[in-house]
Amino acid sequence: MTGRKARVRRTEGLLLGLLLLASAGGVAALKLRSEEIVRRESPGSSLRFLPSGRTLKAVSLGYSSLLADVIYIWAIQYYSDPSIDDRFSRLDHIFGVISDLDPKYSEPYLIGALIAAYEARDPGLALKVLDGAMEKNPDDWIYPFEAGHYAQMMMKDFPLAQDYYRRAMELPGAPDIAKRLYANALFRSEDFGSAWETWLEVYRTAPDERIRKIASNHLYQVKAALDIRRIDEAVARFRDRFGRPPLSLEQLVRAGLLETLPRDLDDTPYVYDPETGETTTAVIPWKR
Repeated sequence: MTGRKARVRRTEGLLLGLLLLASAGGVAALKLRSEEIVRRESPGSSLRFLPSGRTLKAVSLGYSSLLADVIYIWAIQYYSDPSIDDRFSRLDHIFGVISDLDPKYSEPYLIGALIAAYEARDPGLALKVLDGAMEKNPDDWIYPFEAGHYAQMMMKDFPLAQDYYRRAMELPGAPDIAKRLYANALFRSEDFGSAWETWLEVYRTAPDERIRKIASNHLYQVKAALDIRRIDEAVARFRDRFGRPPLSLEQLVRAGLLETLPRDLDDTPYVYDPETGETTTAVIPWKR
């Protein structure tokens, strides 16, 4: 008897979901008629004119999660149709409706951001979707983690990426790589001091030799960036004073522009080209 009741309830839920979907389609159809838009010329139009999540939740009769599932599946089909030229213009609204109906439903946030970033080529829109996810799920690390990826890899906004990665790594359950990505974003933002401290912490707490080696290579890179910055500044002052770059780095010391010549993390001298005045490391950090 219990199994029969459960089946009946599931059937009722499905029917209700279909009824709600039909209602939403009816609202869209009325909208289209009022604007004299021909239905067959507007593929996916019922999604574009989807009512707000608050409105749909109010009429869902307790089946808002089911309705969120239905709209999500519908949205996937909608965004798979390249014939709809302006399909991305309402993306934040459509996935916002789904999140209003079921705020803990993680897949639509992640897929919505993915579509925004790689299909619409709009990483800013992807961040908007993920920011909404963070607002509704402040204790879930995956959303700031994904946002950090889009900010760093697609937008090249390293200060923004470090903020997202910092938020991710401070949340329960965040993977260790979040701190390493945060440290890398600090380096790319040229916050070398903070990058050094973070990579040093990663090195000291590394669970295995592989992670320790990764941290060591990044520490080498950070120290080299700091040292070469000092050398470049001294070379610039030498050039201003003598009208040419120094013939060797030792001339910087003799001219009193550097107290001593810095050496890399492996205690190896840096390589200097007197023709260009450029200084580089003796080895590539990842080939040490």
